[in-house]
Amino acid sequence: MPDVHSLRNMIDRIRALLTVIEEGSVNRAAVRLRITQPALSRQMKALEHEVGGRLLERETSGVKPTGLGHALVKAMRPLVKSYDSAMADLRRQARGERSELRVGYLGSAAQRFLTPALALLRKSHPAARLKLHDLSPREQIAALRSGELDVALIGQEGAAAAREFHSAKVCSLGVCAAMADGDRLAAKKSLAIKELRGRDFIGIDEDEMPGRNRWMTALCKTAGFKPRFVAVIDGLTNVMSHVVSESAVTLVPAYFAKASHPGVAFVPVSDARARWDFIVLSQKGSASPAARALVDALKQVALT
Repeated sequence: MPDVHSLRNMIDRIRALLTVIEEGSVNRAAVRLRITQPALSRQMKALEHEVGGRLLERETSGVKPTGLGHALVKAMRPLVKSYDSAMADLRRQARGERSELRVGYLGSAAQRFLTPALALLRKSHPAARLKLHDLSPREQIAALRSGELDVALIGQEGAAAAREFHSAKVCSLGVCAAMADGDRLAAKKSLAIKELRGRDFIGIDEDEMPGRNRWMTALCKTAGFKPRFVAVIDGLTNVMSHVVSESAVTLVPAYFAKASHPGVAFVPVSDARARWDFIVLSQKGSASPAARALVDALKQVALT
């Protein structure tokens, strides 16, 4: 593991060298840095020892960088600026002042939840800079783990990683059975899951949507049977295509009924236990005001 204290010392020494070069004098640089001249000289010697060569040379007009000193300045000035910028951003985050909000979402849920929630967020936090990423649940979890997302609108699949992050249930939605629009059940206003006994089911790749097939299996078991998955497909659009081509069925959140999938009918499921939790995950620690406001906006939208 990197020695953070040593890194900070090295950055401080490089910053001190840049100051000495700008001032052309160790004495003036010491005054500007608010340290003693001997302490600054020790920093310069330590930096030269670390690099392995002289960085400064004395002239009648003061001190100037050697060739090696010039090379160090050229290589390290961007590093110091990047370090300072990163630390300033981290301190803003620690105070909950991050202005950029990185949001992952399911494309299928954008129209129903995210778009109206963002309209509310714009009213309460007009200065918030948003970065939106249309990602599968698996990709959202990976991006949260790597620190590339602040908030993930992930749905039921978020339960698989709920212990790793802050988890909030936005709402609990009903369930629809998706089938070809010419299916004998397609004209019904609603159906019980037990009516799907003996039907072929289309599953979705667990790497993309962890837990989705287990969720369907659990719902079917409450109705007294185990679903027979004839295919496990990558991508919800492909799942819907196979529902039609295979004359099969699958279970999806109720908001899918408002989506356009040619040839597919969505029939509400009447079973009381058939629910799909819309879960939002966010990084642990002090959440930014914009992140908290987005979760509140999603809950408000869910009530409409």
